[in-house]
Amino acid sequence: MPAPAVTPDWSFEREHWRRGYFRVAGVDEAGRGAWAGPVTVAAVILPGAAAELPFRDSKQLSANERTALATEVRRVALAWAVEHAWPEEIDRLNILGATHAAAHRALARLDPPPQALITDYLRLSTPLPLLWPPRADALSYTVAAASLLAKTERDRLMTELDAEYPGHGFAAHKGYGAPAHRAALERLGVTPLHRRSFAPVARLLVGEAATGT
Repeated sequence: MPAPAVTPDWSFEREHWRRGYFRVAGVDEAGRGAWAGPVTVAAVILPGAAAELPFRDSKQLSANERTALATEVRRVALAWAVEHAWPEEIDRLNILGATHAAAHRALARLDPPPQALITDYLRLSTPLPLLWPPRADALSYTVAAASLLAKTERDRLMTELDAEYPGHGFAAHKGYGAPAHRAALERLGVTPLHRRSFAPVARLLVGEAATGT
């Protein structure tokens, strides 16, 4: 029997509120483990009303539920921003460095600016008070809201990019390491969307170089 879904609350936000920091930004990402496409980071500041909200970790929801709730996040948020780190930046900085860079870009766009942060186990370098618990996307309303924006925006992008690279199946697997993605890579080769520093892609490139293809 699967474990019951965890319901988020305001516990982490309250830790910041007690210290006088009321504009708390939640930060989450989508796509860190994918072989292709960007890593997408969202930052969200919610009104600190301590009311029950419908926002949940995006991984617990269907695509239609995520889309509806992402629209609600944009409606109620005090501020929100989404940024991407594309494969060139990922290959240059590594995936963790690129995720940090995109997170800082998203936070810099928030207006009003945040006074404190909660991330999903992402220890950002920041002068702001930071909580970075594991599974924060399932435990914190603010981080859950960020997870909804990051996931829906990245999925939208990968679906659009599917038309630019037909046959790779990006609309279906969103760049993750599905068997169909591996088969398409072997059949069609590497695209500019692929992260060349990731092992499955790097191995294919080595094989192409060895055979002169």
